[in-house]
Amino acid sequence: MPVLEAQAGSRHRPQQHKQPSRKGKKAWRKNVDISEVEHGLVELNEEIIRGGPIAERDAEDIFAIDVVGDQNLKKQLPKRLRTTLKSDEIISQRSRVPALSTRKRTTDRIPDGSIEPKRLRRDYVSHKEIRRLKQVADGIHDQTVTIEDATYDIWDSGPPLEAVSSAPSFVPQCYNPAFSDYEKRLTDEGTKAVESERKRLVAKEEEKIKREAAARSAAEAEAAEAKAELSEWDEDSEWEGFQSGTEETKMTKRPERKTKAQRNKIKRYKEEERKKKLEAAAKRKHRQLDALKQLTREATKQAGTSVLAIPQLSDSESEGDDDQLRRRKLGKAKIPEKDLELVLPDELQDSLRLLRPEGNLLRDRYRNLLVRGKLESRKHIPFKKQAKGKMTEKWTHKDFTLF
Repeated sequence: MPVLEAQAGSRHRPQQHKQPSRKGKKAWRKNVDISEVEHGLVELNEEIIRGGPIAERDAEDIFAIDVVGDQNLKKQLPKRLRTTLKSDEIISQRSRVPALSTRKRTTDRIPDGSIEPKRLRRDYVSHKEIRRLKQVADGIHDQTVTIEDATYDIWDSGPPLEAVSSAPSFVPQCYNPAFSDYEKRLTDEGTKAVESERKRLVAKEEEKIKREAAARSAAEAEAAEAKAELSEWDEDSEWEGFQSGTEETKMTKRPERKTKAQRNKIKRYKEEERKKKLEAAAKRKHRQLDALKQLTREATKQAGTSVLAIPQLSDSESEGDDDQLRRRKLGKAKIPEKDLELVLPDELQDSLRLLRPEGNLLRDRYRNLLVRGKLESRKHIPFKKQAKGKMTEKWTHKDFTLF
């Protein structure tokens, strides 16, 4: 590659200040600053003299791997760090003696020849082989097939089968309940359902009669009040049927600002109401405490009797009467009714595989906790109260623009 040199004379031109505009003579090509280009050409010539451009040379020609390390730096280290590690000593060992071979040798077992290997004699026969040869001589061999004469005719008909003298196995009873018990249970449950439905209809009819009577009495009271308000002058007036505009309008009294005495009176009334509420709450609390003490004394007195009378049942059991199992009442809501554990006659299955599990174990456990007084009975709220929105008319006739 030819050597690139700058023009003769000075290597650098006089520095010109940079012009933002290129309309004058100072912006001509001869006045452009090319000192950076000339400096780059000089550095490229020096690289060519040293062996070629660095960008075109291989990495092996430019860099070298230092495997020795800096000895001066090693001297500066503490004495405890100058010692060679055991791992470095093992790696740096270069012995002339070859390493031991771990390969298993089959032929030459003793390479030095100091001890002769044990050789088997050709005329020696082991005891196992002698025993096998004796068995073969006696006619006993692993592959020997013993031929025996047939004791029966394979083409003859078989012996007649003997009749079974034992009684057949007893088929166990079906898992379905007895018909008499099932019929009694079905009749009782049906009677209860009919009675509850009759009571519901009677209560509904009584409620309807009460509402009608209340509405009728309210209408009669309104009519009597209207008739009483009608004065004798209104009945005998010649102007009956005529109404003036003043009679229709009802003048409402404008609310006036309360005086200080009235405000103080209202304040005293509110304070008295607040004190009455606090006293009522305190009395109610005292009554509850007295009732609790009485219940505690009764429970302590009947502790031994209740343990003997009522057996300790687990929470998962659902058998027994609710009145006997119930200890105390928590909450004002009624305990939910027990699910009907009875199927109709057409739903009885004749196979255990067709029987489907019914009921809800979680619901039964929850009801038992309510019965035993361990949880408070509450009324089921299907959904929370929603906020009521206010409907207003949109004045679309006011939404207009002027062009």
